[in-house]
Amino acid sequence: MTDVVTKTHENFVLPASLVSRVDVARLVDEVERVDAEMTSVAIRTGEGAAPATPVLSGQLTDFLIQNEVELDDEKARVTLIQELRLLKDKVPVLHMTFAVAADPESLQQLAQWARTTIDPHAVIAVGLQPGLVAGVYLRTPNHVHDFSLRGLLAEKHGLLVKELGALRGVN
Repeated sequence: MTDVVTKTHENFVLPASLVSRVDVARLVDEVERVDAEMTSVAIRTGEGAAPATPVLSGQLTDFLIQNEVELDDEKARVTLIQELRLLKDKVPVLHMTFAVAADPESLQQLAQWARTTIDPHAVIAVGLQPGLVAGVYLRTPNHVHDFSLRGLLAEKHGLLVKELGALRGVN
């Protein structure tokens, strides 16, 4: 077991199930809820009693396993909550706009790709724009990338006009 005190928000590994900043915020809320439950049970039952294990979500379970963190110690939970709050505030966010809603599996794969190529803590904020047709708009804090079919056609407009003219026999 790795001591939670040595784990900081910079060292945390985010599981694939944590895709967005909202997921990270839910993780913080859940750890706070678990801490409150475990503290109240410890107060009611006394110091010598075995701690009750609260029900944990799959996301929290994945996070605890991947980071080798346990929730048994009260001080460790408080430190974990503080570090998760810092993580929630500092995660880099990629804003991705799609024409239709993306399925959760695809978003998890995109988040994993972003974590391996861009930043280990990268999360995705998803938007919808039906006029996009196909592809995606990707917005980072300092760049906007248009990977849509509409953007590609606009970029290649001159070439398309030239080729259509050549097909018609117009020079």
